[in-house]
Amino acid sequence: MDEIDENRVAKAILAAPGWASVGISAPKESTREAAAQELALTLTKMSGDRPSAIDPNQLVLAL
Repeated sequence: MDEIDENRVAKAILAAPGWASVGISAPKESTREAAAQELALTLTKMSGDRPSAIDPNQLVLAL
């Protein structure tokens, strides 16, 4: 198992959307859970464990 690099984790947290950082301390449980999921998604993307494929549930906007 690979060691966790604190610098990479810190960079991933800073790369997460701002609402996720704020939402982690929200009074509403569903908001905290959504924020935690977003932070976890960002961490896995930055660590390379998950391919950065386009989410099929995301709507594509025309340019």
